Amino acid sequence: MPPRVLLIGAGGQLGWELRRTLLQCGEVIPTDRAKLDIADEDAIRRVIRSQHPDIIVNAAAYTNVDKAETEPDLATKVNGIAPGIIAEEAHRAHSALVHYSTDYVFSGSVTRPYSEEDEPNPVNLYGASKLAGEKAISAVDGAYLILRTSWVFGARGKNFLSTIIRLAQEQERLSVVDDQISVPTWSSALAQATAEILHRVARRSTSIVNGIADRKGIYHVCCEDPTSRFDFAREMLEEYQRLNDAPQALRTNLIPISSAEYRSHAKRPHFSVLSPRKIADAFGVVIPSWREHLEAVLEELRANWTSS
Repeated sequence: MPPRVLLIGAGGQLGWELRRTLLQCGEVIPTDRAKLDIADEDAIRRVIRSQHPDIIVNAAAYTNVDKAETEPDLATKVNGIAPGIIAEEAHRAHSALVHYSTDYVFSGSVTRPYSEEDEPNPVNLYGASKLAGEKAISAVDGAYLILRTSWVFGARGKNFLSTIIRLAQEQERLSVVDDQISVPTWSSALAQATAEILHRVARRSTSIVNGIADRKGIYHVCCEDPTSRFDFAREMLEEYQRLNDAPQALRTNLIPISSAEYRSHAKRPHFSVLSPRKIADAFGVVIPSWREHLEAVLEELRANWTSS
């Protein structure tokens, strides 16, 4: 009998991709915010207890980095408290938990890729709330995988790629920060990597819960090739022009600016590159460079805009 996979946050950017890829792993029970608001503790416990899942995949999160500074209670409730409650219920149900975290748990004060053993030190409330969620899950000590990722982009939802493409069509000058460096990660590739991890765990163990328990912990899952926000924007616009034969896309004059020149409520780490070596060694999962994904993402984005 295929495992039951409860997907929390199925309506989000990553959740939408997971709805498809997790079908490879078992029966998927998707819940969006309308069906499960993870700011509601009672709702979390009620839904998990009613569904009896074998695996819980939590893709729900408060992701507005700037707004988190002015909504700390909500960000902490969703990112910091709810994951611990989900972990408690997963442990109670003898289920495995997969949860997503962020490169923003780090301060950005180093100049080499962060490993899972490096000490987190977030510089904004969003990062602090996500770190609190990691600690809450770890404290339960159940069967869990915490997958840290970085700069998630895709053709759906509001993200850096879709925002830059839209603004480039509207503005003659576009200022983009050039001193923040990390690794863009395609939401579809992250979802597929999740499915591959679960597949490999299932093949190696008589029980997927036991298999995850044996390898529980924090892993970095991201694409390859670090880049700056500015260079990411430049390459996506060049690819957009090539695919669409749209020279107007590059009429926008991209202006590199520093983080100090860019007005925002939240401070961002200057360097938050994650090393994916551990996940490759443990599960054989490697996500290619984000550059290899740009064409597919931009084609999907164009199709979405055309049909809307």
